[in-house]
Amino acid sequence: MEEVLNELQEWLRIASVSADPRAVDDVRRAAEFTAGMFERAGLEGVRLIEGDGHPLVYGEWMHAPGKPTLLCYGHYDVQPAEPLELWRTPPFEPTVIGENLYARGAADDKGLAIILIWAVRRYLAEGRPLPVNVRFLFEGEEESGGDHVSQFLRAAGGEFACDAALICDTEMFAPELPTICVGLRGIVYAELHIETGETDLHSGVYGGGVPNALEVAARVVASLKGATGKVLIAGFEDGLIPPTEEERESWAALPFDEHEYQRGEAKVFTLHGEPEYSLFERLWARPTMEIHGIAGGFTGEGAKTVIPCEAVVKMSCRLGPGMDPNRVGSLLSQAVAEVTPAGVKSSLRILHGAPASVVDPKNPFVREAASAMTEVFGSKTVYTRSGGSIPIVGLIEEVLRVPSVMMGFGLPDDNLHAPNEKVYLPNVYRGIEAVARYFERLGGL
Repeated sequence: MEEVLNELQEWLRIASVSADPRAVDDVRRAAEFTAGMFERAGLEGVRLIEGDGHPLVYGEWMHAPGKPTLLCYGHYDVQPAEPLELWRTPPFEPTVIGENLYARGAADDKGLAIILIWAVRRYLAEGRPLPVNVRFLFEGEEESGGDHVSQFLRAAGGEFACDAALICDTEMFAPELPTICVGLRGIVYAELHIETGETDLHSGVYGGGVPNALEVAARVVASLKGATGKVLIAGFEDGLIPPTEEERESWAALPFDEHEYQRGEAKVFTLHGEPEYSLFERLWARPTMEIHGIAGGFTGEGAKTVIPCEAVVKMSCRLGPGMDPNRVGSLLSQAVAEVTPAGVKSSLRILHGAPASVVDPKNPFVREAASAMTEVFGSKTVYTRSGGSIPIVGLIEEVLRVPSVMMGFGLPDDNLHAPNEKVYLPNVYRGIEAVARYFERLGGL
């Protein structure tokens, strides 16, 4: 455990923020450190795969003839740490408090991806052969679109033949409740630009006679979504596959306190969303649209009476199974164009997209993972979906035609993408044991 913790802390000290152009050297350092971890674990053929964007890291061990092959995926990049003033400990100085390790990337994904590496290391570093074959592919752009891994897999997918993918980038539904995620929503991330003229203007002199870019942006995005959260774009939900009644019943049986979720986990004053659907269906299976940021005008201290001529809106749609990201992006662009006032310029740029994915819990690779987790944690494994998106899962399904097994070891209060991100260390250690047990179960098939 001490070795695992020391290596994880060293990895977390590297500020590998893939979305920040200023961090390109740190991202490469993280890739090189990841390659070193692969080598120390005993993987062979370890290399950085260069291309358009941050490097991929590859390694393999293929000496179990006749046994299944797993593609183990993780990512070494992290989200930006801002706002820094809200962190109780420095985000890139990993700090242990009680049984939690605090740092940016502690749970997403370094603290969970290390589980895969050490599950292999506990065999190969001790001179024991693995019960299965493994290929490792870690990327450095999961938090900023994943273009490199997408291009690479589409071009070289035939070289990565496997029976299933194994991913540790999801969470347990509750502490001590082993969980496998069998569904993810897709995503379309977009950036809206509004221009009303060539310069900002004085609101006293020009107010009432010229358009305001921020106001136009607000009206445009407000027209796309109703008060209950339903997206109002015609045809937006075409192709959507709803959850089965069996899934709905299993979700209703999960140990869940909605009030505790509201105040303890989400920390909001009230819950929101389409009232005709349960909370789990709204979070895991329904399509959504969210505004992430609006920039423009004056937001400094004091007063400045300006009419801004430019505004930028960051926004995304989460997609349910069956929805096509390319079609949704086109519909979104068309809807923005239709509601943009005459004389105003608008443009919508799609930054990235990925489809939703759902795996059958009866799949033998999923079933064996559930059994391994039950053995280690001592409770029956439950199946959930996640409202988030892991773009590689849909890509693996499309290109490699294999299921992704998502063994969850994070916790709901890990503060992913937020200040004070943390990982519960006992889950890391038990996760290594559970994945190793999974290897053994697959090797015995």
